[in-house]
Amino acid sequence: MAVKKSSRKVFVLGGYQTDFSRNWSKEAKHIVAMMREVVLGTLEETRIEPDEIDVAHVGNFAAELYCMQGHLGAFVLEAHPALRGIPTSRHEAACASGSLAALAAAADIEAGRYDAALVLGVEQMKTVDSKRGGDFLGTAAWYDREAKGVEFPFPKLFGKLGDEYDRRYGLKDEHLARIAAINYENAKSNPNAQTRNWFMTYEHACSTGPFNAHVGGRIKISDCSQVSDGAAAVVLASEEFATRWAARVGVSLKDIPFILGWGHHTAPIEFTAKVEESAKDLYVLPHTRRAILDAYERAGLSGVEQIDAIETHDCFTTSEYMAIDHFGLTRPGESWKAVEEGVIELGGRCPINPSGGLIGAGHPVGATGTRQLLDAWLQVTDRAGDYQVKGARRVATLNIGGSGTTSVVHVVGFS
Repeated sequence: MAVKKSSRKVFVLGGYQTDFSRNWSKEAKHIVAMMREVVLGTLEETRIEPDEIDVAHVGNFAAELYCMQGHLGAFVLEAHPALRGIPTSRHEAACASGSLAALAAAADIEAGRYDAALVLGVEQMKTVDSKRGGDFLGTAAWYDREAKGVEFPFPKLFGKLGDEYDRRYGLKDEHLARIAAINYENAKSNPNAQTRNWFMTYEHACSTGPFNAHVGGRIKISDCSQVSDGAAAVVLASEEFATRWAARVGVSLKDIPFILGWGHHTAPIEFTAKVEESAKDLYVLPHTRRAILDAYERAGLSGVEQIDAIETHDCFTTSEYMAIDHFGLTRPGESWKAVEEGVIELGGRCPINPSGGLIGAGHPVGATGTRQLLDAWLQVTDRAGDYQVKGARRVATLNIGGSGTTSVVHVVGFS
């Protein structure tokens, strides 16, 4: 399949996210309140008037299960009367829902249909206990075959990803523990991170027992991302809109980042089918690798050596371990080298998840892809504060739905 690239640039004008440490059920707030806050916050941060938004795309996984609420696109209009009448839609691809919303919005702009698109990702997950929530998350797999009647199915599925690495190349749990510790440490510098005040050390992540129990195969609690309530949004714009906006807010168009490249591939939904398909491939998840290569090609990049930082989908430490070699930071099966050499740490050659990622910052499922885009924008505009990667010009994101089923990659920055 040939990689095609639009001649129209899609600019990223900024955005807003909620504090992922909040529990909106305890605040007695409906999911619409979260959406309203992130819409108004985004308009304020970007200095865009509500009537300048042409279209809105919402990423959400399972509001019908967690909140007994569907038709979320319509809720965008509740944020401000001037939004009434704009076209809206909701996009779902499990944990990659936010990135699919961004792809749809970018396509609108590339096609010339609209000039300014609001991309909003949202999930409210603390409405149910952990076992019921784990069952809901199981619908991101083939539920009847992989999740029905299984307690916490996804830690088990991503434990199998680690097992497959172990079988092909060898894998030490101490490298997974180091990944967890780095994400928790990075999150301490992120004022919106869910775990910013939580205790975690490398020694604790290495430990097992009542304070760090196994929850699925080799996956321990410290290997897991968080159950989070949260929303994040960004505004994407055409060059014509970005030019007018830049003149109004007093910035140069050349200082506004844009989406340099993207990739999107879908693998078989069952984990065993993925592994069988990749049996003779160097990469355990070749469709994820393909999405990354497509993004590099659309961005005109030779490879990861031209990327300054990565925000990746560390739903579990094994998925970040996979991302390291799939992005090309090491040869296949040698992700441990990047962990040991400090490549992925803040200050390293290519920091991964300076925000804290899904493990440290939190993982409101439908919002994660949008949050990653927002963090990429913060990095390349030098606005990431205490977790800024010095001199970042290009940041890549990887957002995964299911057990590596849907892979979406963006590269944000400057050419």
